[in-house]
Amino acid sequence: MLIRVDPARPEPLADQIAACLRRAIADGDAPAGTRLPGARELAASLDVSIHTVLAGYQRLRDEGLIELRRGRGATVRAGIPDGRAAVIDLARQLVDAARRIDLDETELIDLVRAAAR
Repeated sequence: MLIRVDPARPEPLADQIAACLRRAIADGDAPAGTRLPGARELAASLDVSIHTVLAGYQRLRDEGLIELRRGRGATVRAGIPDGRAAVIDLARQLVDAARRIDLDETELIDLVRAAAR
């Protein structure tokens, strides 16, 4: 599993880390039970702060994709419905695209509701 960040991109580094891992989960490269690299180890390999890595891991935890356990690290959760990580990634891309054209949250939600009908 390859995790890369690009400091020149406008996206925060923690979001880039989360996106790489989200794609690995969606593509099946990180199946349920996969232990993710330790935060210190990953921070050192990417030359970023450990807090940046932890912020990326926390986003994935909040999305229900990984479990974080003190002393045991981060693992990909079991029971994630197929495609969930991909949908989360697409949702983030949609939000980013909406922000670029100054679409407010209400308009975006209305568009998503209309598309879901």
